[in-house]
Amino acid sequence: MSESLESLSRPSSPELDAILGKPFSVLDDGFIRVIDYMGTDASIVQAARVSYGAGTKKVHQDRGLIRYLMRHYHTTPFEMCEIKLHVRVPMDTWRQWIRHRTASVNEYSTRYSIAIDATYATQPSGWRLQATGNRQGSEGTLPPEKGDYFTRREKELQDFARSIYEERLEAGIAREQARKDLPLSTYTEAYWKIDLHNLFHFLWLRMDENAQWEIRQYANIIGHEIVARWVPLAWEAFVDYRLNAMPLTRIDREVIHALNQEGPHAAIQAAIKNGLLPEGFQPGDELKRNRERQELEIKLQKLGLPVPWAP
Repeated sequence: MSESLESLSRPSSPELDAILGKPFSVLDDGFIRVIDYMGTDASIVQAARVSYGAGTKKVHQDRGLIRYLMRHYHTTPFEMCEIKLHVRVPMDTWRQWIRHRTASVNEYSTRYSIAIDATYATQPSGWRLQATGNRQGSEGTLPPEKGDYFTRREKELQDFARSIYEERLEAGIAREQARKDLPLSTYTEAYWKIDLHNLFHFLWLRMDENAQWEIRQYANIIGHEIVARWVPLAWEAFVDYRLNAMPLTRIDREVIHALNQEGPHAAIQAAIKNGLLPEGFQPGDELKRNRERQELEIKLQKLGLPVPWAP
């Protein structure tokens, strides 16, 4: 039987091969570069059609199949592709990154090596203000003239922490202990290997406008500069069906249906029934914060529909 099997060549992406090892700069001293990869768009199609073989596939058929898989959440064919990245990232951003437990990771160790002598510096115009309606988010920035003060103080703190760290090393203190007061702005490096399905989930969360700005810069580079070259058909489907898609809940559909069929009053009643508005609500009443209602309001605005309960 083995003699009847055709020989296979390794699927490759010329566009990705052209940037292997090339560092893409991120923030002030970070980077991302591709170390290795396995699979292409063709590998996704091959996995989905494993019982049919190559058949009479054409590019437009491959595109249609990949889009079908993405649209209907058939995820395992996307797991046939993997990529290994080398990243340099501030430790506080890396904390968010490493929460994605679906990758294989090996990080630079400051127990064995001296900590990287680089820290992420915030520009005077880059100091964000705490969001009033989101405890983990930000909105707006300090005026640059005020931000300049905090940038200067940041530099003083980073330099002081580094000098104490180096002083400890010179005194013979163990690296594993000398490092403990280094700031989270210190850069670290890691090799990060992940399959395409889980990478898409990472990008869906971290390219979102609500993701922290710093990690969003890394996610945008991975998506637009790397994945788009590597698997262009899968990337196109991801952008259409995940990144720019809008999920509608049962409540969303009820409110929108009532709005379209019977008008604002019926939509308000549907919102009251589903707990988005208080009993007896009348247009113009002051509303308490409700995250689910606010998310529906954003969806209505994106769809070009009025918010029925807006003043």
